[in-house]
Amino acid sequence: MARMESARATVGGAGRGRGLGGARWRGLCGAAGPQASPSRSRVSASPLRGDMRPSASRLAASYGEDGADSTPLLLGARRADAAPVCCSARYNLAILSFFGFFVLYALRVNLSVALVEMVDSNTTAADNRTSKECAEHSDLVKVPHNQTGKRYPWDAETQGWILGAFFYGYIITQIPGGYFASKIGGKLLLGYGILATSLFTLLTPIAADLGAVMLIMLRALEGLGEGVTFPAMHTMWSSWAPPLERSKLLSISYAGAQLGTVVSLPLSGIICYYMNWTYVFYFFGILGILWFILWTWKVSDTPETHKTISSYEKEYITSSLKSQLSSRKSVPWIPILKSLPLWAIVMAHFSYNWTFYTLLTLLPTYMKEILRFNVQENGFLSALPYFGSWLCMILSGQAADSLRAKWNFSTLCVRRTFTLIGTPGSCWASPTRSPPFQVWLGPSLPRV
Repeated sequence: MARMESARATVGGAGRGRGLGGARWRGLCGAAGPQASPSRSRVSASPLRGDMRPSASRLAASYGEDGADSTPLLLGARRADAAPVCCSARYNLAILSFFGFFVLYALRVNLSVALVEMVDSNTTAADNRTSKECAEHSDLVKVPHNQTGKRYPWDAETQGWILGAFFYGYIITQIPGGYFASKIGGKLLLGYGILATSLFTLLTPIAADLGAVMLIMLRALEGLGEGVTFPAMHTMWSSWAPPLERSKLLSISYAGAQLGTVVSLPLSGIICYYMNWTYVFYFFGILGILWFILWTWKVSDTPETHKTISSYEKEYITSSLKSQLSSRKSVPWIPILKSLPLWAIVMAHFSYNWTFYTLLTLLPTYMKEILRFNVQENGFLSALPYFGSWLCMILSGQAADSLRAKWNFSTLCVRRTFTLIGTPGSCWASPTRSPPFQVWLGPSLPRV
């Protein structure tokens, strides 16, 4: 990081006169300081004259481990060195993984809406003694509501176990997922994880008929399948994402999770309203199987094993990542566990997920039981927070790369700034802060 910052100051000041502005921001964001000076002479003495558009492999070799991140920032006008985006293998991977996470979250959240139709309303009405209900909403146009789906007499505690069972399985395979991805490859692990979840989703109506215990067990198995997906995708991007395209590629990829939530919540409500709740699980289960077929056909674990990647793109990716690979053979677990930045990230992620999954699992039920929206309106309203999240994810990924590449912001500064904006902002705006939601949620917290 020290070498990267000194290189930015040297070349940025000599080129476009932005070194001073970069220094100001580095002072604010806590980037490298005077210790960067030894590398200044090395950078300024680099043989860049003559060929003004050096290849990616020469740039990576010239600037060392941190140079792969900093070099393209220094040469903002030399973006032609990057392989083209259109029809590229790395962006094809981003798009396919986008749809993969779309399916992943659709499979995860469809039960939150379907459960509203699966439960006998008389049972839940008897349990609700803590919150005042809103009056029924009057529809201007009366549309027949299909109520042919079977309903079950599950009380609030049983519903809490059904909704929460997924996460008991999900947490178990997170760390093992990273280990197995490094052994068998992220492609197969991610693919089979989503395939298994899709097959279990198809069995949901049968499990519901067999009883709440079977449905809880099935949801825990779905969680086991989905738990490996993010570690597998991280493993793949470590071989596919060039440093200065990393924010962009990952934001495209993981934005599928938000869009999957945005689409599946209202779509599940529409299916429940006009058909019945069983078709929610059939539709998304089949969609997951179709995605798995496309994924296994088009994707490879690394650029070296990809069948249709161009030689120029392969060289661009491998050379830009070459200096970032660690030579260590063992994982330094003790220093990792003692790392304060690591625990800061863990706490930020924990706080974000607390709000995210509380809303994801319980907001549709709250919309029905307290706010008295029908299942169709319920799905649309429950999806609105995730539409904002999806839109912000796409835009912030583009903004992050732009700040680093065009304005010489350090990676550390961009990450700190975005985290400080996002975490308190989402906490302040969350509906879970509203007193009615907290009163209604209170009895459910130990169970979900």
